[in-house]
Amino acid sequence: MSDQKNLLIAVVLCIAIVFGWQFFFPAPVPEQTEAQQTTEAANNSAPTPDVSAGNASAPSAGATPQQVQSRDDVLTKAPRVKINTPNLHGSISLKGGRIDDVTLVQYRTEVEPDSPEIELFSPAGSPKPYFADFGWSVAPGTTVKLPDNNTIWSASSDEITPTKPLVLTWDNGEGLTFSRTITVDEHFLFTVEQKIQNNSAADLTLYPYGLISRTGTPETEGFYILHEGLIGVVNETLEEIDYDDLQDGSNPQFTSTGGWIGITDKFWLAALMPDQSATLKSRFSYITNADRFQTDYLNQDGVTIPAGGAGTTTNHLFAGAKEVHLLDQYEADLKVDRLELAIDWGWFYIITKPLYTVLETVHKYVGNMGIAILIVTIIIKLILLPLAHKSYVSMSKMKKLQPEMVKLRERYGDDRQKLNEEMMALYRKEKANPAAGCLPLLVQIPIFFALYKVLYVTLLMRHEPFYGWIKDLSAPDPTSLFNLFGLIPWDPPQMLMIGILPLLMGLSMFLQQKFNPQPADPIQAKIFMFMPIFFTFLLATFPAGLVIYWTWNNILSIAQQWYIMRRMGVSVNS
Repeated sequence: MSDQKNLLIAVVLCIAIVFGWQFFFPAPVPEQTEAQQTTEAANNSAPTPDVSAGNASAPSAGATPQQVQSRDDVLTKAPRVKINTPNLHGSISLKGGRIDDVTLVQYRTEVEPDSPEIELFSPAGSPKPYFADFGWSVAPGTTVKLPDNNTIWSASSDEITPTKPLVLTWDNGEGLTFSRTITVDEHFLFTVEQKIQNNSAADLTLYPYGLISRTGTPETEGFYILHEGLIGVVNETLEEIDYDDLQDGSNPQFTSTGGWIGITDKFWLAALMPDQSATLKSRFSYITNADRFQTDYLNQDGVTIPAGGAGTTTNHLFAGAKEVHLLDQYEADLKVDRLELAIDWGWFYIITKPLYTVLETVHKYVGNMGIAILIVTIIIKLILLPLAHKSYVSMSKMKKLQPEMVKLRERYGDDRQKLNEEMMALYRKEKANPAAGCLPLLVQIPIFFALYKVLYVTLLMRHEPFYGWIKDLSAPDPTSLFNLFGLIPWDPPQMLMIGILPLLMGLSMFLQQKFNPQPADPIQAKIFMFMPIFFTFLLATFPAGLVIYWTWNNILSIAQQWYIMRRMGVSVNS
């Protein structure tokens, strides 16, 4: 008894330490060093791919230091061409020809419709530079004046729209005229056609590259079921590289034919889709002194431009929200290998993708994502009814035998071998199998986990309201028990934000435990008593839509279990 008591105390102390540590010692927010704040080279250098080495090397630092300025101030420093589409706003800088100012029209930072648009790309020199760049490289030993990040391009117009492409041109003064024709569709796809007119007397071979550069380590969800960081599909393999992996010295490089590479957030994506027939050298890298992450590719086939002739290369850039139907569409239209995997569907892809389709379809009919979650959960419950029924019947039999099992423990508590023999005899007599309910539950777990993952990693719940106080299903319940749900004018600390939905979830979990057979070991039974409390605190930080799903699933299970137990003549309190 003393050992059991000590174990119980240890479990309670561990839980207290976990929550206490988070409360008193929040994770530090890394501060930018002075070098990171003032070095223009940390966010404004151009890459110089090393063709002979077969890789696109990191940009070299060496530009004049420049104090970081506000995003708005930086946008006024260079001439720009406005981006104006139904889904994208922003601009393209004529200095360097970069796509470095992109905001998402249909997605806002807050629930309020007049809140600022999501800022995806920001120019070099701003607090969080994030941009895409395209250009040309030469083989070692070849001297050619190429456009770089300081080149001022001439523009065909002052605006780019889905019906009005932009043509940028620049003459190097040595017989080469460079042009970039940039088109953008109504959604999130840029097409960049680079052309060189060779008016010199000699043939020339150049190597096109593309890159996405992001300065500063972004805040991430830090949840194991979601990948945020550098990503791509090369050689028919999904590559997912976390930010800290690169900071720890990883520097993966790949040679492939086609594929795509990029940087992904939970909901947003920037991805390069080069010529799918070209031999590419791709790389994920981290430039330590600049705190910059970069993914880039170099077309190793090169483009040969004959004297008096021209050469072209075409590439694509996705910069926007990870909308499933768009990723599927671009994957099919551009024949890009598995672009859909930019969404972290996980190991249960064969379940998660169809579940997404069902949820999206139901949502279109009912108009409320919270209601759609409830309906889809019912549908899944009905599909799994035979398996669940078998589990609950088995558990009901075990619960019915509990009084007899208690008597056996009291009689043979000191003789473990005899106790096990008598319990097995009881199971055989009553035709009960303790493991019979486990296998059906194991089959159900991947399906419910897949639904949980779909709700978490996709845009389905983002800024979607439910009813009452839930204005955003992707955010935690904003109420708290510790200020009487808003009646007391006090903002509790984060760990005490235990809202109405997490409390209902904890209550449903407690009731569900009452329907299940209690563990044979008393110490395990006491630990199980604390589980609803633990999960109430844990799920308080989860999106409200996930808590609604979890609570509703518990309620349906309780109802089904109650019906089976009543039919079998088993008392809940037995």
